[in-house]
Amino acid sequence: MGEERRHTPARWYEGLTGYHWLVLTVAALGWAFDTMDQWLYVLARQPALTELLGATPEDPRVAYYSGIVQSIFIFGWATGGFLFGIVGDRWGRTRTMIVTILLYAGFTGLSALAQNWQQFAVFRFFVGLGVGGEFASGAALVAEVFPDYARPTALGIMQSASALGNMMAGFINLTIGASPALGWRWVFAVGVLPALLVFLIRLFVREPERWEHARQAAQAGQTQLGNIVEMFTHPTWRHHTLIGVGLAAVGVIGFWGIGTWSPDLLRSILNPQNLPEMRAPTERLVSLAIMGQNLGAFFGILGWAWLSERLGRRAAFSIAFLSCFFIVPLTFFATHSFADALILFPLMGFFTTSLFGGYAVYFPELFPTRLRATGTGFCYNVARYLAIVGPYTFGQLRALFGIRAAGAILSSIFLLGSLIVPFAPETKGKPLPE
Repeated sequence: MGEERRHTPARWYEGLTGYHWLVLTVAALGWAFDTMDQWLYVLARQPALTELLGATPEDPRVAYYSGIVQSIFIFGWATGGFLFGIVGDRWGRTRTMIVTILLYAGFTGLSALAQNWQQFAVFRFFVGLGVGGEFASGAALVAEVFPDYARPTALGIMQSASALGNMMAGFINLTIGASPALGWRWVFAVGVLPALLVFLIRLFVREPERWEHARQAAQAGQTQLGNIVEMFTHPTWRHHTLIGVGLAAVGVIGFWGIGTWSPDLLRSILNPQNLPEMRAPTERLVSLAIMGQNLGAFFGILGWAWLSERLGRRAAFSIAFLSCFFIVPLTFFATHSFADALILFPLMGFFTTSLFGGYAVYFPELFPTRLRATGTGFCYNVARYLAIVGPYTFGQLRALFGIRAAGAILSSIFLLGSLIVPFAPETKGKPLPE
């Protein structure tokens, strides 16, 4: 360990090969397209359900079924993270990435064909399976291929690609969703294109050596790959699992239960009477504001990785949770115009999404190679079972008290995150556990 520290390069990217960059590019694109498909739904949710229900946007049924569909999506996401995390340890990182990308891309495309809200919800469930499964395999792949000194920054870059995917979704909605001749169905149709990425993975990306060694040990009967029972019977892994689930649940509730309702907030400000002639210009401004929110998210994720390398993982989580507690209510109460949104939405995106940079860096550091995808997938995604209450509760609170009060009330969840952090192990400067 001391020898490694003496020879650690001054810059994180020194000593990396072309294959390192290929792996990072593939993992980043897989996650970017994953989040693009997520945000295509966020942006097209209200127009889609308005049409499928035969209602108007202000009809309470739209808010009610939006919460239900989003909860079903998150349930699928959690299930995919749980199942494909185990598959990723047993079957391999690259093979699992291929299957999960095909799942989320294929069913996003099928969402364009939905004829009622029930079909729409079923398609979103299967999208969730793929979305949940892809992250654990991609994060484990990057964590195991990169050297220890470059790992945190590489994982931060991979996760920051999620913000680029979100911005791509904003651009698609700006050009396609806002077009009267195209609309929400074509928005989802575009979401099938990321399936092309599987050819690049299949041809050029191999399984990490760490995983191959773990598989050989498992074949020799020395260990078991993806043994979820070990995560709860071994005291260290059990503690790490519970901490990871707690941290992730707070961030997921904060993001999906609060942050993804910003498009609806801005629509209610720009076109409160839902005038047909105002829908297209409103959608364009909403798309621009969401692109700004995700630009903030991009820098927030990179900022978390940078801060965690200087102050430690626990300090970075504490600062992010407390910042979210103040910024989210400010955004919901102080946004009264498009100009306000251009300032406050990026701030909210910076802090609420910075937490996900933390999950990408921190969770692979908590588990050994034989459990890395299982543990990462379990923490990052099974927390979504707990977080299902977020969008559903937001929808109910919005129906009762309005969208501003709903955002402020749910933001109290970030205080819970601050209470979990002191019990989390510090992993800064430590090698991956074997």
